[in-house]
Amino acid sequence: MKDLRKDYVLDRFVVVPASQVHAESPDANVGGKCPYCPGSEPMTSPSVLSLVVQDGMLQRLSDSDDSVIEDWSVRVFESKDPIVSTAAAAAYSDKPLYSEPAFGYHQIVVATPDHKQGFQSMTVEQWSNVLVVVQDRVRWLYTQKGVTYVAIYINSGPAAGARTEHAHLNIVTFSAIPPMIELEAEGAHRHMNENGNCPACSMIAVESSGPRQVLATDNFLSFCPWASTHPYEFWIYPKRHITSFSKITQKEIGDLALMLRATLGGMAKALKDAPFNLVFHLSPEKKNSRQIHWHIEVYPLTSTLSGLERGFGVFVNDVRPEKSAETLGSACRKELASLVGIT
Repeated sequence: MKDLRKDYVLDRFVVVPASQVHAESPDANVGGKCPYCPGSEPMTSPSVLSLVVQDGMLQRLSDSDDSVIEDWSVRVFESKDPIVSTAAAAAYSDKPLYSEPAFGYHQIVVATPDHKQGFQSMTVEQWSNVLVVVQDRVRWLYTQKGVTYVAIYINSGPAAGARTEHAHLNIVTFSAIPPMIELEAEGAHRHMNENGNCPACSMIAVESSGPRQVLATDNFLSFCPWASTHPYEFWIYPKRHITSFSKITQKEIGDLALMLRATLGGMAKALKDAPFNLVFHLSPEKKNSRQIHWHIEVYPLTSTLSGLERGFGVFVNDVRPEKSAETLGSACRKELASLVGIT
C-alpha cells in the first residue's frame, strides 16, 4: 500500500510509494501489446463489470475464476498499479511528518474495445454505455466501507498522464474529501447561506446567454468559465439543480453522452488533438452537509505551468475565455450538427 503524506502545515496530501519500484507499470503497454484490448484480458485483473450488448440489451457480467467475458462493450477492473489500495498493510506516522495508508479502490474503465477509437471519436451510443457503467460504479463504491469520496477522471495523451493510448477512465476513492472539492463545497455553502440560492444555478443562468457559452443541449450547458485557469478550459453543467451524478436519469445520460461527444470531438478538431484531462466534480454521496452542483471540467493541455502557478497558485491565462469559447463553440456546433444529421 502507498502512503498518503500530509504537508507540514497545509491540509494538502500527496500519495507516494511505500518503497521505490522502477519496474514498468503493469497497466501500461507491455512489449507493444495493449492490455486493454480484446484478447489481452489475462494481462489485467479480472473484470468486476463487463458491459455486453446483445440484441440491443445491456448485460452486466463479470469474469469468473475459470472464464473471461468476451465481446464486451465496456470493461472495468481493479488497477494493477493502484494509486490507493484496500490491502491490509497499514503504517502511520505523526506530525510534523504525518502520513497514513492511501486506502481506497482504484478501478480502470476501458471505454471501448477499439484501440484506435478515442473519446473524441467514440459514438454517442458508446459514450452512453460508458456513462451507465460509471454511474453503476459510483453507486457500488459508495456502499463500501472507508469510501468518503469517488473521483472520476480521464487522462488523454502521454502529456496528460495517460500510460496507454487506449481510451479509459480512472475511478479512485478516498477516505477524505479531496481539497479542491472541499474548497468548492465550502464556497457553495457560504454562497447559499448569504444569498439563498445555488451559485452554480446562478452561474448557469448568466452563461446560458453569454459570450462564454460553448454548446447547449436539452439538459446540459458547456461554457468557458469567467476565470478560466487554462486556455480553452470548459465546464459541463446539468441545467437542473442536482448534486448526485448517480441519480441522473437515462434520458440525461443520453443527452450527456451527446454533449461529451460533441464537445470533445469539436475540441479535438479545433485544437489539433491536444492532450487533455477531464474530471468529474461530484458531491460526496454519504451524509454530508456540504454539497455541490455536480459537473465536469475539461482541461486541454495547450500550455505549460510557470513558477507563478506552481509556486504561488496564481494562474495566467493567455487566451481570453470569450475567445476560447468562440473557437470551441464554432467547432463543437459543427460536430453536434454532424452527429444529429444536420448539414
